[in-house]
Amino acid sequence: MSDKPKPVNFIRQIIDDDLKVGRHQEIVTRFPPEPNGYLHIGHCKAIWLNFGIKDDYKGRCTLRFDDTNPLKESQKFALKIEEDIRWLGYKWSSLAHASDYFDQLYEYAVHLINNDLAYVDSQSGEEIREQRGTLTEPGVNSPYRDRSIQENLSLFQAMREGQFEDGEHVLRAKIDMHASNINLRDPVLYRIRHHVHQRTGDKWCIYPMYDFAHGQGDAIEGVTHSLCTLEFEDHRALYDWLIEHLPVPSRPRQIEFSRLNLNYTVMSKRLLTELVEHGHVSGWDDPRMPTISGLRRRGYTPDSLKNFIASVGITRKPNVIEMGLLEKCIRDDLDPKAPRAMAVLRPLKVIIENYPESSTELIEVPNHPQNPQIGRRQIIFSREIFIERSDYEDDPPKGYFRLAPDREVRLRHAYVIRFKEVIHDEHGEPVEIRCEYDPDTAAGKTQDGRKVKGIIHWVSASHSINAEVRLYDRLFSVADPLADNKRDYLHSLNSESLECLQDCKLEMELSQADPKTRFQFERVGYFFQDTSSQPDALVFNRIVSLRDTWMKKSQHYSSR
Repeated sequence: MSDKPKPVNFIRQIIDDDLKVGRHQEIVTRFPPEPNGYLHIGHCKAIWLNFGIKDDYKGRCTLRFDDTNPLKESQKFALKIEEDIRWLGYKWSSLAHASDYFDQLYEYAVHLINNDLAYVDSQSGEEIREQRGTLTEPGVNSPYRDRSIQENLSLFQAMREGQFEDGEHVLRAKIDMHASNINLRDPVLYRIRHHVHQRTGDKWCIYPMYDFAHGQGDAIEGVTHSLCTLEFEDHRALYDWLIEHLPVPSRPRQIEFSRLNLNYTVMSKRLLTELVEHGHVSGWDDPRMPTISGLRRRGYTPDSLKNFIASVGITRKPNVIEMGLLEKCIRDDLDPKAPRAMAVLRPLKVIIENYPESSTELIEVPNHPQNPQIGRRQIIFSREIFIERSDYEDDPPKGYFRLAPDREVRLRHAYVIRFKEVIHDEHGEPVEIRCEYDPDTAAGKTQDGRKVKGIIHWVSASHSINAEVRLYDRLFSVADPLADNKRDYLHSLNSESLECLQDCKLEMELSQADPKTRFQFERVGYFFQDTSSQPDALVFNRIVSLRDTWMKKSQHYSSR
């Protein structure tokens, strides 16, 4: 168990009050994802809430797959969901599927028919929608609403036996077509789908709707607090109605909280699916995606995501969270523990003319400036080195303290070097800098008291390794891609969200590093080996830059 204080929120207050009055002896929650895509960071909030309550109250939490729609679901997605939850550090008390309860749910539907609380409707889906009414106008009764109990039982049995085509009939609850809550206007409970199910095969050709399977699954599992996001608030009346009119073994309580909305991305699974299927990203685990798998591949840690959710909190107030807060959480997590290394992403060769050609020097440096437990490493200094292209300017602007004509700069952990000559290519771009070094400036000290403002990183040309470095940025260029028109959100894709740099120069030791280690490349950012990385073809992903470069862009779009 963690020593961190337990979170405080309105849901935990409800649970505490229920325990005080003896309403429950054990707290039971559930996490019910649909296996039709990868989990995203919004699901992370629900996972943190439900599994955290299980752990803190020593209760139970069931991972229950809502596999009621065989057209879109697959075992591949289910396995990935399990993997994501384990990676976050949570364990479920039991694993279940809505399909485990198909027989029981069918019997519950028959119970409603027998009590004249459900009927088979033979209208088309379009006709049912047209008769449903609006927020200001009541619905219209179906012409099949008054079928006899026996006729409904017979038709429902025939639906189960596969005697009808998809869409020919549905089973609807008989509640009130004049109800102010549209969800109570005879909602559909079952539909016909002649499609093989991933777990039940061809046993069934009728499948329950989520609103029917959800609450009854909660009751069967003994869930005490069914925690949902706010879009299910209007569905709670139907949830309670079904619980009240069915012989279920328990009476769970549904409680809603605000979903997690993150700017500079989209959180709709439908839109994320579209991004994947249309090739706008490389897959569900593309490091630009807000999926847990994408964030994991990029290099985010479980603690950073959980700390992010904790900082956002659990409320009923809808809000949009700044991407900068998520990035701050990973910086805060990595800064005290990520070993440092030097990497030159856009190399420019520097030849130190007065350093002996055949000589090298081992320089021992700490792996972390404030954490000695991370240890030390040796870097190699030589006559030819690489520096960042951005660390040299022919005509430097005011305030530029790096290398330039008639200037000197300190090499991090090494010597002060002074500019002598630059060689340009035919386009006027510098391709080689010639300098000389001051041998009396080793170990960060100068002997003559002069101050050198500029400090730049470097790697030895002959003692470095090549790597591909992928610079990931925000997937969308605007804070709210859906602000104008959901159909046009693709126009807001950030064309600079991925830059692949080849032949980057890294310290030799990185070739032997544990692929699970996250590094701070000094002066550049935090990096993590991609899943495609190989010992002879290293690939590093930028997790996050050292500073929030989007702060000015997003000042107008604060959390609300």
